[in-house]
Amino acid sequence: MFESIKKDYHLGIESDPSLKSKWDLILFSSSFHGLILYRISHMFWNLKLRFLAMFFRGAARVFYAMDIHPAADIEPGIFIDHGIGVVIGETASVGSGTLIYHGVTLGSSHITKGKRHPSIGRNVFIGANASILGPIKICDGAKIGANSVVIHNVPCACTVVGNPAKIVRANKTKRRDDAI
Repeated sequence: MFESIKKDYHLGIESDPSLKSKWDLILFSSSFHGLILYRISHMFWNLKLRFLAMFFRGAARVFYAMDIHPAADIEPGIFIDHGIGVVIGETASVGSGTLIYHGVTLGSSHITKGKRHPSIGRNVFIGANASILGPIKICDGAKIGANSVVIHNVPCACTVVGNPAKIVRANKTKRRDDAI
């Protein structure tokens, strides 16, 4: 758990240009604090201590307006910027290097048993208020534009925008500093 938090911290320092010092992330970043609470709840979930897991999930919801299910599989080294309104469902997975902005939903498209939330690859950019719905795959290096609604798989290194999301840039070289 501590190694995961350390990797999250380093990506946050690298990704957030508004930080004036390394202490800003530790002391004042509500999204980083919410991610720490997810890491704690995930640890309790894996130890089969469901009540404690749900308690920490609830704390993140109340204090930071982030709803991340403790069973979600989030690799170390992600950054959630402005975490307010982020929802990540139970069977979702998120790869390292991924940047998630406020209001993002990784949700299900209908009620079923089994895998019902998206799988997000590594080094993916997800813009503000995007919704990624269903058991779909977003491949490595993809970019999801703000307010997009994604209901189909997204190939590697592609940019998608719109409702429903459509590919606007295919197989572009992966670079974190490209704007959407």
